[in-house]
Amino acid sequence: MPIFQYRGYKPDGSSASGTVEADGLSEAVLNVRELGVYPKEVSEYIPKGAGAFKRSDAVLLPYVTRQLATLLGAGVPLIESLRSLAEESKGGWKHVLLNVRERVSGGESLSRSLEGQGKVFPGFYVNLVSAGEESGALDKVLLSLSDFLEQEAAIKARIRAAMTYPAFMVSVGFVVLAFLFVFVIPKIVKIFETTKSALPLITVVLIGVSNFFLNYWWLVIIALLGAVTGARRLNERHRQKVDALKLRAPGNVIQSLYYTRFARTLGFLLKAGLPMLKALELTAKSIGNTVLEVRVSAAAKRVGEGARLSQSLEGFPPVLLQLISTGERSGRLAEVLGSAANSYEEEFTRRVQRALSLLEPGMILVMGLAVGFIVMAVLLPLFQLNQLIK
Repeated sequence: MPIFQYRGYKPDGSSASGTVEADGLSEAVLNVRELGVYPKEVSEYIPKGAGAFKRSDAVLLPYVTRQLATLLGAGVPLIESLRSLAEESKGGWKHVLLNVRERVSGGESLSRSLEGQGKVFPGFYVNLVSAGEESGALDKVLLSLSDFLEQEAAIKARIRAAMTYPAFMVSVGFVVLAFLFVFVIPKIVKIFETTKSALPLITVVLIGVSNFFLNYWWLVIIALLGAVTGARRLNERHRQKVDALKLRAPGNVIQSLYYTRFARTLGFLLKAGLPMLKALELTAKSIGNTVLEVRVSAAAKRVGEGARLSQSLEGFPPVLLQLISTGERSGRLAEVLGSAANSYEEEFTRRVQRALSLLEPGMILVMGLAVGFIVMAVLLPLFQLNQLIK
């Protein structure tokens, strides 16, 4: 039998808390009242650490959404569908689905129950579920949500895949150079220590770098960790300035990603039946760039005052604005936005591939220069010694 934790007040006004066993949330509330406690909050008891919701759990949202849509479409009651999904799930998702099921059993709507799960379900997700409940087409809304979430997940996977190779190359290059400077070069340098002749400048620099790595390797690690921490704090404290720089980044790779999110999310929300103002509000929060979020929020305000969306958006590409204007005139805005999203996604893919095609030879060139520097620093004094012997 599930265990529920409660917090409330006794008749004398003192606070009370504890746990009770019940078959559902409504029964748990009754059990708490039978104890002479006026419940303030009653929820399923989750042991410490058991309900931790990790990123690996969050990526399952499209799958869970599609499974729920399939069950509802087959005529399975909502509570039974949630129970089946909870039994099949593990980790954080199991506890989330059990909690949602108990709240639905207690009389709450599905959208209200999802809203009570913290950041597990995005704002647009909850709003669309609410719209599906009101229209009686919850299974169709969930199916559309799963398609949308899978497209978003595919884009994120593409970004991670694009970043994996450069990160791997940089890591391998750093490890190789660190190994050379710490273990190989010090042994080679001993050859020159017995000579009294002046060493070439390039060799002196190499010896200095090697000694620094050998004696202050811990400082290098601290510097790297400090750089990562500093970058995170800079992004947190000056988020808007950092996001503004991203929009001016060369190559327009990141911009294409942001415009893809904007067009796809707004088009999807409008197609699902949400009002324009609500759709713009939710879209602004899902773009991932505070500068664009402010611009879309300002556009929503102007649209609320009677202006057209194409005339309200500032700082967006002229081509996108023209497409939006065409969609407004033809009454096919959601469809046009979907096509625009596909176009920007293709453009994003092409630009990522182009950037990687330039990055690979650039990294090889840097590694070649580093190795050439080491080779020249070692060979030049050897040539000098050979001349002295002759």
